Amino acid sequence: MAPPTPLAIATQAVNRLVKEEAYYHKEQANQERRIKKLEEDIETNSSDLDSNAGYILKQEKTALEETKAVFEPLRKRIVDAVQKLEEQVAISESDGTGSEEDLKKAKEALEAGQKVTKEEEEQEI
Repeated sequence: MAPPTPLAIATQAVNRLVKEEAYYHKEQANQERRIKKLEEDIETNSSDLDSNAGYILKQEKTALEETKAVFEPLRKRIVDAVQKLEEQVAISESDGTGSEEDLKKAKEALEAGQKVTKEEEEQEI
C-alpha cells in the first residue's frame, strides 16, 4: 500500500481538527447544562442535593473554563491546517499529482475548516 500523499495528510488533519472542535462545543453545552441544573437545585434546596453540592458546582465551573480555554489554540491550529491544505490543493492542481477523489475530499475538508473559522470569527464580533 502506498504511503498517503501530503494532500491526503493535510485533508485528514483538517477533518480531525474540525471534529475535535465540534466535540468541544458539545462538551461545553453539556457542562453548561449540568451547571445550570446544579445551580437551580442549590437555589431551590432540592432534596436531590449532595452535601458537597457547592464543591461540585465549583469543580464543574472549573471544568467549563478549561473547556473554553481550548478553543483559541484549537482555532489557530485549524487556521494553520486550512492554510496548509490550501497550499497542498494548489500544488496538486498545478502539477496534476492529486487524484480527483483526493482533490474532492480536500476541497470538502477545506470548506468545513473555513466554515468553522468563519463561525468563530462571527462569534467574536
